[in-house]
Amino acid sequence: MIGIIDYKAGNLTSVARALHYLGEPCEVTDDPELLDSFDRIIFPGVGAAGEAMINLRSRELDRRLRKWVAVGKPTLGICLGTQVIFERSEENDTTCLGIVPGSVQRFPGNLKDRDGRFLKIPHMGWNRVDFPRVHPVFAGLPTDAEFYFVHSYYPAPADERWVIGWSDYGLRFCAAIAHENLVAVQFHPEKSGGPGLQILANFCRWEGNDAQ
Repeated sequence: MIGIIDYKAGNLTSVARALHYLGEPCEVTDDPELLDSFDRIIFPGVGAAGEAMINLRSRELDRRLRKWVAVGKPTLGICLGTQVIFERSEENDTTCLGIVPGSVQRFPGNLKDRDGRFLKIPHMGWNRVDFPRVHPVFAGLPTDAEFYFVHSYYPAPADERWVIGWSDYGLRFCAAIAHENLVAVQFHPEKSGGPGLQILANFCRWEGNDAQ
């Protein structure tokens, strides 16, 4: 069973719908004890980092998330769920979970594309992601696959060895991380068509290590 963490951050039903489409049993809940019993955890979300951390702490889900990652439970972060696993976010100047060393930074307002045109913030739309090394959760993806992004902030790991995927929006930024039993993506796999469903399907079969 896959637990989808409900911390009032939205986007939960689309993740559950994608898993149901794949035939994977899942439950959306904010009950820490119930989440403890699940084999895998998905930590999605949209919204602001400050409010997200308030909601996580109110249910002691912050402490549980650290525990689940520490004990080796396969865990997938999505969008806001990816951002708040870092130490700090520039959004609301928020102290976050501290699971991943590094911070979350806002896109500069003066970003330009290759033709010199200013780019809009938030970044909304489809982008390529380059996966420079092999990982089971990102196996079988087409080389030209694009993924759907909606964000004004991006992860900046302190150690680039955590990075499994890079993308570009006026600057090169971390689009996905992987370390031991934790993977996290800035894009929305549940809204990214076939390639996104492939990532979710891979995660559902993944045993929580970097080996193929």
